[in-house]
Amino acid sequence: MWTNTQNKALKARAERVIPGGIYGHESTRLLPADFPQFFRRAAGSRLWDVDDNEYIDYMCAYGPNLLGYGNGKVEAAARAQALRGDTMTGPSDAMVRLAELFVDTVTHADWAMFCKNGTDATAMALVCARAYRQRRKVLLAEGAYHGASPWCLPQTAGGTAEDRAHIIPFRYNDLASLATAVESAGDDLAGIFATPFRHEAFSDQYLPDAAYAREVRRICDERDALLVVDDVRAGFRMARDCSWSALGVRPDLSTWGKAIANGHPISALLGSDKARDAAQRIYVTGSFWFSAVPMEAAIATLHQIRDTDYLERIAHTGQLLRDGLEAQSRSHGFTLRQTGPVQMPQIFFADDPDMRIGYAWTAAAIRRGVYLHPYHNMFINSALTPEDVALTLERTDDAFAELRKTRNGLPAQGDTRVIERIRRAALASVPA
Repeated sequence: MWTNTQNKALKARAERVIPGGIYGHESTRLLPADFPQFFRRAAGSRLWDVDDNEYIDYMCAYGPNLLGYGNGKVEAAARAQALRGDTMTGPSDAMVRLAELFVDTVTHADWAMFCKNGTDATAMALVCARAYRQRRKVLLAEGAYHGASPWCLPQTAGGTAEDRAHIIPFRYNDLASLATAVESAGDDLAGIFATPFRHEAFSDQYLPDAAYAREVRRICDERDALLVVDDVRAGFRMARDCSWSALGVRPDLSTWGKAIANGHPISALLGSDKARDAAQRIYVTGSFWFSAVPMEAAIATLHQIRDTDYLERIAHTGQLLRDGLEAQSRSHGFTLRQTGPVQMPQIFFADDPDMRIGYAWTAAAIRRGVYLHPYHNMFINSALTPEDVALTLERTDDAFAELRKTRNGLPAQGDTRVIERIRRAALASVPA
C-alpha cells in the first residue's frame, strides 16, 4: 500500500530548519502533492522513499545515474580509494589518469580540469573564454540553462542587471537571431555557449540543425572567439564523445558533470590546445575539487562508457518506453508529445495548457511505483531493463485508465502561478 506519511512529516520538519524546506532543482514544490521529497536508498534502476515505497526511477537523480545506482565497478573503485585517502593536501595520481582518459575519449579535448558541479564547469568556461582574448561579451540562447551563478541565473531573485551586463541573448537554432547577437557583440565577442539540444523544463525538446551548429563554429573561428558546448546534462547520454560530434562540430571548450562518475561529485572542463594558455591564466579552485574518490569513480565510469554497450542499451529501452507510451496513450484516448532523444525523454499531453492532465497522470504513476516527471526531461540509465519497461507500462496503463475516468474533473495542480510564469518564459525562447 503506497503511503507518504513519513515524507509529509519530514517535509514539515525540514521547513523549520531549511528555507522553504528544500531548495534547487530537486524541490518538489511545483510537483503534485503525492511526489516524495526524501529518499532512503537506491539501487540499479530503483528508488525507495522514506515511506519505503519503491519506484522505477526515470529521473536518475536528475542525470547523474548513468550506469545504475550503486554500479559495482564504480563503487568498488571509490571504496578502494576511500581507504587510501580522499581529500588530501594535494590530488592523487587519479587526477592525471582521469585527465588522460578524458583526452583519449573526447575528440576535441587536449586537456582537462576538474571541479564539483555543472555550474563550476560553466563558470570556468566563461572566465576561460573571456581570458582567451581579453574580451567580455558572451552569447547565450534565450532560456537555456547553464547553471546557477549570477551570470546565468534562470530566475531574477538576488541577481542584478550588472551580473548579466555582458551576456547577449539569441534564439536557439535561429541563424538570423544569432547573427544579430554577434553584431551586437562586435569586436568584444569572447565566446558562444551552446547546449547539445534544447532541453529546458516546461517545453518540448528539439535537436539543433546541423547548419546552425556549423554556423556557430564558423562565427567563432572568424571572430577568434571560443565555442563552448555545455554537455553537463547530456554528456555521454547522446554519444561516447561530445554531443555535437554527431554534427561534425568540435568545440573549443566543453563542460561536463552529472553522469561522468555515475553519481559521485565531480565535473569537468575540457578544452583544445587553442584555449590552453587561457586556462593556465585563470584562477579557479575549490577545497574539494581535487578529491580522489570521485576521480577514481569517474575513471571506472569512463572505462564502462568506452568498453560496454551501455549507450545502445539506454537507447533501446528508451525507445521501448516511448513506443509503449505512444500506443498506450492512444488506446485510452490521449495524445502525447514525446520529444528529444529517447535517452532523455520529455513527455507532455496535447491540449493540456495548464498541465493538469500531465500532473494527474504522473501523480497516478507515482502512486503505482513509477517516477515520471510532468515538466522536466527525464533520463534512462543502462541498468533499466526491457522487463523494467514492461512493468512500467503495466503501471502507466493503470494510470491512463484512472486519468480517463477523472479527466473532466481534474483540479489544478501545484502552484499554478509559478508554473505558468516559468512555462511562458521557457516557451518564449522556442522558435515558432
